[in-house]
Amino acid sequence: MNTVKEIFDKLCEFAPLELQTSYDNAGFLVGHASAPVYTALLSLDVTNEVIEEAISLGAGLIISHHPVIWDEMKSLTDDTVEKARVLRLIENGIAVISMHTNLDIAEGGVNDVLLSLLGAENQGTFEEEHCGRRGELAESVSLTAFLALCKDKLQTNGLRFYDAGRPVRKIAVMGGSGGASLIDACKSGCDTYLTADVKYSIFLLARELGMNLIDGDHFCTENPVIASLAERLRMAFPDTKFVISSRHCQTARFF
Repeated sequence: MNTVKEIFDKLCEFAPLELQTSYDNAGFLVGHASAPVYTALLSLDVTNEVIEEAISLGAGLIISHHPVIWDEMKSLTDDTVEKARVLRLIENGIAVISMHTNLDIAEGGVNDVLLSLLGAENQGTFEEEHCGRRGELAESVSLTAFLALCKDKLQTNGLRFYDAGRPVRKIAVMGGSGGASLIDACKSGCDTYLTADVKYSIFLLARELGMNLIDGDHFCTENPVIASLAERLRMAFPDTKFVISSRHCQTARFF
């Protein structure tokens, strides 16, 4: 039976920790390295619902995108939501591995999966940190048609967007909070940028740049990598069961 460390080592082959950005805390964050893993649960985040799901499945490991521990913890009690969550994981013998910005940047990671999902030919990165990807569709489509494609493929309940009046052909994508890279996407020759958590000022900038801008939701633009990661792990560890969370989903709703 495979151990937490063996699975962690394989994940580091997929997305080396050296790739993570300076502010990040990706890695093996909770648990015993030598613990055997019969069932692992994959989820974008480690929420209380996800922990309950792991307990019900008998999962000894949660593999997440967003780190369950961000800041320094000088005590481990239940006096904050964050610490109580970690304490509950330990009490239930559940290890956690989080692959974050390293998985954004890595080949076959968040943004490669996102670009492929939209049917675009991958043409590499477009900004300095190499998180985002740019690509080209086989043919130009209207923004309306592209929005419908995004809504379907991302399984989102809504999209925020700015229509620059341009057809969509050359696209840039960055799963999660990527509004700050709009200018880089524009300079790379793209007509449309898909990301999430877009601020008001970035929508104004898109209008000034004459560029289509789509906010596809943080969860929805990153979550597609979870299924891809699960499949890669199943191939590497056929004796371990890898389950994709059925409880963690898009949080934001539109009225």
